[in-house]
Amino acid sequence: MEKLEQTIPGGRMTGTFDARFKAVADRFAANFTELDELGASVCVTLDGERVVDLWGGRVVPDAPAAWNADTVSIVFSSTKGATALCAHILADRGLLDVDAPVAEYWPEFARHGKEKATVRMMLDHSVGVPVLREPLHKGAVNDWDLMCDRLANETPFWEPGKRHGYHALTFGWTVGELVRRVSGKSLGTFFRDEVAKPLGLDFWIGTPELIEARVSPIIQFRPAKGDPLSPLAEVALADRSSIPALFLFNDGGFNPNRRDCHAAEIGGANGITNARGLAGMYAPLACGGTLRRVKLVGADTLARMGQVSMATHYDETLCMPTRFALGFMKSMDNRRLPMTGSMILSERAFGHVGAGGSIGFADPGCGLSFGYTMNRMGGNGALLNDRGQGLVDAAYRCLGFTSNAGGVWV
Repeated sequence: MEKLEQTIPGGRMTGTFDARFKAVADRFAANFTELDELGASVCVTLDGERVVDLWGGRVVPDAPAAWNADTVSIVFSSTKGATALCAHILADRGLLDVDAPVAEYWPEFARHGKEKATVRMMLDHSVGVPVLREPLHKGAVNDWDLMCDRLANETPFWEPGKRHGYHALTFGWTVGELVRRVSGKSLGTFFRDEVAKPLGLDFWIGTPELIEARVSPIIQFRPAKGDPLSPLAEVALADRSSIPALFLFNDGGFNPNRRDCHAAEIGGANGITNARGLAGMYAPLACGGTLRRVKLVGADTLARMGQVSMATHYDETLCMPTRFALGFMKSMDNRRLPMTGSMILSERAFGHVGAGGSIGFADPGCGLSFGYTMNRMGGNGALLNDRGQGLVDAAYRCLGFTSNAGGVWV
């Protein structure tokens, strides 16, 4: 491993990388010089070994405080990969049947038109409760029992399983409550005990106050006046009762920079970690399900985790084509569609992006795991921006992949 210490705009870039992956280090540096990166981290593992571990920049725009090796940040929907993993661990142990009715585990949910909902539908975003209709008071998202009760009493927007719409916030409770009921532990506790602690990860769903000093604030993306709108934003502004509008505006006071939001367990959106944590979580999944005697899942479960379960030309929430496995995103190529966003991986890969550009994924086909986190959100598309996709592309090229013209890296 080569050590790197490099001056970048406003600070330093530090870490180590295998010479085979120099292109990833070069791309990371270019994000700061060319693409307005502020503070970020990137980590790549190959066959369970780190081959890139880099960080740099600043934690706020107007002060010299550095993004350090142990800096962490909220990763928004990249948290969903951790929540889904908890469900798959329980399934692998025979405690949760992904094809069973939800009623077997959460009877209160199976009413008001959701009687035939299955666990699979919870995981692949087809269960029909992507948002809540009635207004949520500020702080509601920090109240686990309240959110679960509201979802149980919600009438679905479509018959479960018949359509698809990204459950941006609600996924954390639809799947997380199953984890809680089956395991007897809260989602954050189960993740800590079964994933983060055994693998030695700085990764929390419900972050302890002791960690707060290491958390970089998020600089949210604000489009300039006159900028083109994404399809999601166009629908949301045209119809305030639509699913996209409820997603954007009925968020229960979710604030990525508040301590109460960090402390809550919001399994769809408030995981706090860095690139090392994301890549480390996915590393066993890139290596058959087990790494250094830590078994997450077996071969059959791992195979199921990477299969496409739901794909559509029009996601009812994101207003664009999407492809999902059971709780994970699959490669999505929307490059010909303006203001949407893509996430181009290999066909074997699965993972999840977070708002603003973070991503974690596993690629069992080549033994690769990947993590990228940042504090300055970029672009108004729903998936990766040029910073994150550029790093992913560089990693695949370093492994000998030659083209993504077909919508996946080959």
